Amino acid sequence: MMVIFQNKIIYMPSIPPFSRQEKIATYEKVCWPIVWEEQRIQSLDGVEIALCVGRNVAMTGEKEEKKVKGPEGEVVILYFQGNGSSIPPRLPQLSAVLKALDERPYILIAVSYRGFWTSRGRASQRGIERDAVAALNWARKTYLHPNTRLVLWGQSIGAGVATFLAASHHRQHDCLRRSEPPALILETPFVSVRSMLLALYPQRWLPYRYLGPFLRNWWDSEEALRSISDTRPNGTGRRKVLVVSAEKDELVPSEQADAIEKLCIEGGMDVSRTRVRGALHTEATFRGDGRNAVASFLKRL
Repeated sequence: MMVIFQNKIIYMPSIPPFSRQEKIATYEKVCWPIVWEEQRIQSLDGVEIALCVGRNVAMTGEKEEKKVKGPEGEVVILYFQGNGSSIPPRLPQLSAVLKALDERPYILIAVSYRGFWTSRGRASQRGIERDAVAALNWARKTYLHPNTRLVLWGQSIGAGVATFLAASHHRQHDCLRRSEPPALILETPFVSVRSMLLALYPQRWLPYRYLGPFLRNWWDSEEALRSISDTRPNGTGRRKVLVVSAEKDELVPSEQADAIEKLCIEGGMDVSRTRVRGALHTEATFRGDGRNAVASFLKRL
């Protein structure tokens, strides 16, 4: 039964109840001056999905125009959520990070996977991969120009989406050295779904640890990170990575983030690590330490 219904077990768009009925307007006041708007795009297979696009409206006029045209340009952040709830309740947390950034224009695009919030379809790994690529394509057409810096930020299972997209982007662009590699923010990440089964169920007599061959959702960040190992001469233009872990994570063992950090180091990436004191799995960037670490990382790009 666990194998048959794994998509329903892994992806929980309706938990807590009424998550799919959430509205951006509910969170407008607490997010100000970060303003969010919903955009609708077609995924690669035609499924309609929703995006939440946010920017600081205080960064407008001549000041913003000057900075966009300057050598630093905009920073465009694609955000990939965890496996439950929807985007609107996350907007205050994401807005708090954007409020701490005032040196240049930042645009954050939060991707609502198929089956989540107002997006159509049903969630699956293959479907979410298509959604992620479609969101990146839309962001490139809408916002990216030669001076734009791209960041892929994923939380929990979203970190697997981010590493997948980084690997996909690498195959098309980075391997030809035609563009700066996207930076990565991996918040409370795990190595893979299979590694989580082994970590959570170490007892050999339990059946769950043996479900690996039957998985249709694997989210293998190890494979993705190995595929984007940095081979640039003299380490120039290395991919920047921030790994954020929660000290009291009740879902993902700390060894998972340790392994992710090690993979990034072995791959020649410029990796930094933040452990957020007292934070549970979903609290890493709600707390000041985590929020400040993300903001500082973005400022250094």
